[in-house]
Amino acid sequence: MGRALGGWLEGPGLPHDEPPGVRLGLPEHGRGSVVGFGPRLAAYLIDAVVANLMVGVLFLLGVRYSTNVRGLAIYLIFLLEEFILISASGQTIGMRLMGIRVIRLRDRALQSWPWIALRTLLLALLVPVFIWDRDQRGTHDRAAGTVVVRDPARPDATT
Repeated sequence: MGRALGGWLEGPGLPHDEPPGVRLGLPEHGRGSVVGFGPRLAAYLIDAVVANLMVGVLFLLGVRYSTNVRGLAIYLIFLLEEFILISASGQTIGMRLMGIRVIRLRDRALQSWPWIALRTLLLALLVPVFIWDRDQRGTHDRAAGTVVVRDPARPDATT
C-alpha cells in the first residue's frame, strides 16, 4: 500500500535520484532550496510557544477560561498566526527565526490570501503532517501551490 500511495502522490515514472525541489526548478542547496523536516519542526515549535504565550497574556489580563477552552484558544491563535503572517509576509515568527519562507511555486512570490486560507485549513486538519511527497511538500502546500524554502532574502540562509 505504501508504494501505491507514494506513486499516487509523486506521479508515475519519476526518477528518484533527484534531490528535493530540483524537479520543481528550485536550487539543490542554499537560498531558495526546499527546507527539510528539521527546520520546519523547529519553526512549528516556536510558533506553538508564541501562541501559548499570547493566550497566557490574555490570562494575565484577567480573562479566565477552563483548560479545554484554553487548549482550543491556543490552537485557534496558532492557526490565526499562520494565516495572517504567511499571507502578509510569507513567514510566521518561527519561520523567520529559522530562516525559511512559504512561496508560490509558480513564480516564487507570496501566495494570495485565499490560497493561504486553504493551506491553513488543511494544516488545521493535521493531514499534511503525515502525507508528504518526495519534494517534501505536504498536502497543504501542494493544494495551495506553495513550497517552503530557505529564505531567499536572508543572506545567511545558505545551509
